[in-house]
Amino acid sequence: MKITQVRAIPLNIPIEFRAGDIRRETSLSACHIEIETDAGITGYGFTAITEEEVIGTIVNDIAAPAIVGMDALCTEAIWDKLYWLISPRGQTGYGMHAIAAIDIALWDIKGKALQQPIWKLLGGARPKVPLYATFGFGFLDEPALVDSARACLDMGFSHLKMVVGHHGMQRRDEPRLLGDVIKEDARRVKAVREAIGNEGSIYVDANCSLDAYHAEKLARNIVDYDIGFFEEPISQNNVLAMADLRRRTGIAVAAGQNEWLAFRFRDMLVAGAVDVVQPNVVITGGYTQAVRIAGMADAFGVGVANGGAWPLHNMHFNAGLANGGRVEWHLVAVEMMRQIYQGFPEPENGWLTLPTTPGLGFEPKADAIRELAKRPTSRGAGKA
Repeated sequence: MKITQVRAIPLNIPIEFRAGDIRRETSLSACHIEIETDAGITGYGFTAITEEEVIGTIVNDIAAPAIVGMDALCTEAIWDKLYWLISPRGQTGYGMHAIAAIDIALWDIKGKALQQPIWKLLGGARPKVPLYATFGFGFLDEPALVDSARACLDMGFSHLKMVVGHHGMQRRDEPRLLGDVIKEDARRVKAVREAIGNEGSIYVDANCSLDAYHAEKLARNIVDYDIGFFEEPISQNNVLAMADLRRRTGIAVAAGQNEWLAFRFRDMLVAGAVDVVQPNVVITGGYTQAVRIAGMADAFGVGVANGGAWPLHNMHFNAGLANGGRVEWHLVAVEMMRQIYQGFPEPENGWLTLPTTPGLGFEPKADAIRELAKRPTSRGAGKA
């Protein structure tokens, strides 16, 4: 089954965030990938949390000419060829986003060719996955944050994630003192715990926005609120500092959603820096590489969970593998996906049942994607 065409479509998608009575307009960037074959099967890939125009150029101008004519079912061969083409000295960054999107499309093709959903091809460990809802964004003030948490409970979610750190280190020019940021964070976490009661867990995510000192101080201030894990607490996912944070505070640490290559996960595992690894298939080299990372985690007895959103793609990974974990139902990202995909499952009481249709199990809205492609990309439009 030969690849005949590879096409990347950069998108910047307007979104209205909704939780109960809360409304907020924003936008997210992504890159939609289409791979056609001589068997008449087309696979669809996706990547996000990146500069979509850069990914589009890498895919269309560099990756596509290299893989047209290759067998679409040979995902390992194609992955290895793209790695040495785009990241020949182990560079991380845009290249892995491009490989991830292509790899997802190839697994979609493989599933359609074999008439099986991707989660079954990956191992078929379970037909449904547990979810946590990411509800607590920095643009919500404390009353709105509490209302958003309660709205998630009403939707059947008992595991909730909120942002902390609020890009503290990225915005030091404002200035915003990190000490003030984490004091506010502690108040916000306390308010959410008091609002939702003692049931379920609260997860917090600093998006690599704190230094080691302030991450530890915040961890000590919130550890008594039943924190499921502290995600990417320290800038650059500093491996030694995260290991020290775990030992000194006893709080569970999760990381990896924005890591690109397997060696970074190896280093985290060897150092004892994480309780949960978070390879995200739309970022971390697709299913092909995420499976390798899950194998390493299993050898170390460390859990796996989805971080970085995009549950429609990551549900297959976490359902396919025996050590797969909780999937992130990111409220903003899901609203974006509603605009470009159709036929995907919806949560029920905090669980997501996997599709039984071949490949990804859902299809793009071709007309909507064509219209969105006419919009300015992120160079001329805002990002969430």
